[in-house]
Amino acid sequence: MKRLRIVLIGPPGAGKGTQAKLISLRYGIPHISTGDIFRKNISKNTVLGLEAKEYIDNGDLVPDPITISLVVERLSQKDCSEGFLLDGFPRSLEQAKALDKYLEEIGKKLDGVILIDVPSEFILDRMTGRRSCSVCGASYHIKYNPPARQGKCDVCGNNVIQRKDDTEETLNERLEVYLSQTSPLVGYYESKDILMKVDGSKDIDAVFENISKVLEDA
Repeated sequence: MKRLRIVLIGPPGAGKGTQAKLISLRYGIPHISTGDIFRKNISKNTVLGLEAKEYIDNGDLVPDPITISLVVERLSQKDCSEGFLLDGFPRSLEQAKALDKYLEEIGKKLDGVILIDVPSEFILDRMTGRRSCSVCGASYHIKYNPPARQGKCDVCGNNVIQRKDDTEETLNERLEVYLSQTSPLVGYYESKDILMKVDGSKDIDAVFENISKVLEDA
């Protein structure tokens, strides 16, 4: 099977993390998440990790130079030599151009950029309805998958809660950041003829099969 170098982009709540894991398994490539990179470097107390932690603790985005350095260091590791899936990077044109520069330096290029396209109103419906158990972490949705007893976990009986970042106010803020910073990437990658759009409003399996199809047709 061909190993691929893929970028996965889309608005918050589009299901990128779920699809990234499925793609990673099917194509045998490492799933590289900026969140995982930050957490690993913070836990190891690396210089860049500690710098990133200051911004994260203040609720700010980690600046491009720090993020780029951490991602390039991760891509230089042996398991990425035959392919990778980037989830959460690039988030800006500066990051996209830095990624292109790095790949050019090692004689590689991206095979495709997958945009999981989901309307904002669909995301708000999906995300604001999410709930999880405060103890065991079991997941629910007030409309599509409610617990048998309102507010109580089916698994352990403890309280089911809404995460702070699933409120409408927080989601609208995240969507605004996405539109201002990340959506310009769509035009950037369209101009390179490597953007592949997939309807993310369908169920998980349908979205994954559509992603697989566009990758195989590329």
